[in-house]
This record gives sequence, C-alpha cells and structure tokens, in this order.
Amino acid sequence: MKIYTKTGDQGTSSLYNGERRQKDDEIFEALGTTDELTSNIGMAIEFLEDDAHWGPYLVDRLTTIQCLLQDIGSNIATPRQQSSESRLNRTAFDMVHVSKLEEWIDEMDTELPRLTQFILPSGGKASASLHIARSVCRRAERHVQPLSRAQMCDDSVKRFLVHSSKMDCS
Repeated sequence: MKIYTKTGDQGTSSLYNGERRQKDDEIFEALGTTDELTSNIGMAIEFLEDDAHWGPYLVDRLTTIQCLLQDIGSNIATPRQQSSESRLNRTAFDMVHVSKLEEWIDEMDTELPRLTQFILPSGGKASASLHIARSVCRRAERHVQPLSRAQMCDDSVKRFLVHSSKMDCS
C-alpha cells in the first residue's frame, strides 16, 4: 500500500466531512500547528525521562495532552456547521478535558514558587523544550481563535489550548 494518494497534488486536502480545501486554509493552519505542538511535547517528554522529580508526573500528563491534541485535530477537521451529526458526535471535544487540565495546573501551582517576572526560556533541555512547546501552543491558540469565533470547532478546543500553554511552561 502506498502512503501517498496524489489527491493533494493540486494544493487541496480533505477534511473529515469530505470537503476539500486549499492546503493553506485556516483549518489546516490550525491542524498543522497542533500537530507541531504534539511533536514538541514528544521531544520534551524524551528530555523529561531523566528528571527524577518532575519526570514521571509530567510525562504522564503530557502524554495525555498529546492524545487529547489528536482529538482536538479531529474536532478542527470537522467543521461544526458543515458536517453530519454523527461526525460531530464522533469528534466532539468535551469540557471535562479542560477541567482536568485546570486541576493539573492547580496541583503544580502548589509545588512551584509564585512567578513574579517573566521566565527566560532556558533551564536545561527539558525546560527549554517545554518553552518551545508553550510558544507553539500559543500559536495554535491564535490559529484556533478565528475557527472558534466562527463556531467551526468546539469552544472547549480553544479553552484547552489556552490552558495547555500554562501546563507546558510550568
């Protein structure tokens, strides 16, 4: 089986609902950025494996975030106003994920010193890679914002990304 279909050779790609759009469409910008975020989180996870204190805790949560970002991609690839009810139900992104992320951030806040100034992106490979993930997450927020405003994706997607950037920088 070939891994290419040639269906995108003319500069378009298909959404989950079958609709074809230009590859530089705002939906694909959001999808590409969330994919980039997932990759950067994966790199951070590799660096965190050596951290005895935060490693196990963060690896578990960041792996969950990676999985949820895949679900977010499905939600983004299924425009809410142009897809069947069964596809919308299959790709819905529940606010429970946002609430869980808030719980994790609150847990971490109890262990970390209060921030009183901006942090320079450094502090070792794991920390620096988390800062890259944070900045990519912020870009993903900016790409998802117009989709959320136009009700093309669930509002919970935008909220999850807003809170994820706080998890990535902790």
